[in-house]
Amino acid sequence: MRLPATTVYYGLSFGSRLPTWVVMAVYLVRELHLSPLQLVLMGTAMEAAVFLFELPTGVVADTYSRRLSLIIGYLGMGVAWAAVGLVSAPWLVIALWALWGLSYTFTSGAEQAWITDEVGVENVGRVFLRGARWGQVGSVIGLLAQVAVGVGSLRAGVILGGVFTIACGLGCLAFMPEHGFVRRPREERGSALAELRTTASAGARYAWAAPAILLLIGVELFMGASSEAFDRLKEAHFLRDIGLPGEIDPVVWFGLLWLAGMVLNIAAIGSLIKRVDRGGRESVARYLFAFVLLELVAMLVFALTGSIWLAVAGILGVFLARNMAGPLFDTWLNEQIRDSSVRATVISLTGQSNAVGQSAGGPVLGVVGNVWGISAALAGGAAAIAPALALFARAIAHHGREPELEQLPATPAVD
Repeated sequence: MRLPATTVYYGLSFGSRLPTWVVMAVYLVRELHLSPLQLVLMGTAMEAAVFLFELPTGVVADTYSRRLSLIIGYLGMGVAWAAVGLVSAPWLVIALWALWGLSYTFTSGAEQAWITDEVGVENVGRVFLRGARWGQVGSVIGLLAQVAVGVGSLRAGVILGGVFTIACGLGCLAFMPEHGFVRRPREERGSALAELRTTASAGARYAWAAPAILLLIGVELFMGASSEAFDRLKEAHFLRDIGLPGEIDPVVWFGLLWLAGMVLNIAAIGSLIKRVDRGGRESVARYLFAFVLLELVAMLVFALTGSIWLAVAGILGVFLARNMAGPLFDTWLNEQIRDSSVRATVISLTGQSNAVGQSAGGPVLGVVGNVWGISAALAGGAAAIAPALALFARAIAHHGREPELEQLPATPAVD
């Protein structure tokens, strides 16, 4: 039975956010005793897999089926997540997280491309924002469920997160329609390898010829370099440097903190939808700049303060900024892609750029954390956001265009 595309998209937005990193993070630090470098290497292995496979799997989605790509991706991510809860060796955790990254690349680009083709580029901005709100609701419910289980058994809480993701893959298999994507007629196709190569070349040429897309690819490079330290070390920063209030269980503490962030995000996303509707497309870049600036400031506060409550304010600011910026970035990017046949490939190029940033910046910041402390690594991650802000400012000044890049010759076609 096939359901309406928006219903499935909102269901995926909800279901894919049910797994929470909170229980996973406490499990890695408290039970497996991973060091700062091992925590960052876990993320680096994932991002290396994303770098290697982001573009090929995006090409698969553009060449064969976005629906098939999503089924493979969600099932693979779910199995890898659950398996982390069944092992103890750090090297095996790192390997499983690389598998999670590989599986993720089947969903990255494919999901945004699928819903954009189903509802149309002129309507997808509102869908992205509403999907983000459903995602926050899913995060709240998933957090409560996993924390409740995690208080009794951290391993069981981690495994439950994997089960949630597997359910998303089964949901795609049972309910997802695919009407907007049309595969080329059989008589126009070459061999499978030639078809993949043709799609990849077309996507790369399209991105090169669109200055705004090149700018967003650059933005993702710096945002990736920034995010790895925060993503892997924020819980360890509380546990090892700042401390927790009273005798509260770490799982409960992080659960309450993440819950507060989710409630704040749910309230904020409704206001953002109304503001973007009133301001139109021109407002997307301005709001995106404001939220990236907020992320930089909040991350610095979190990194440098010794006060637990200032640290709470900082981490909530980062959560808010990231969750608001995500759907705005997806909207801006998809508006630049007018050729549906390369949409997933072009989106994957931006994901690959983010992976390059994380793979390059993650180990460096992990070493900084081992030598000079977690605060120094987090501050270094915040500093990496500054070039992304400069690129956003340039885009706003030129209304999303890059005059100098538009003077460059187009890449010649590849037969």
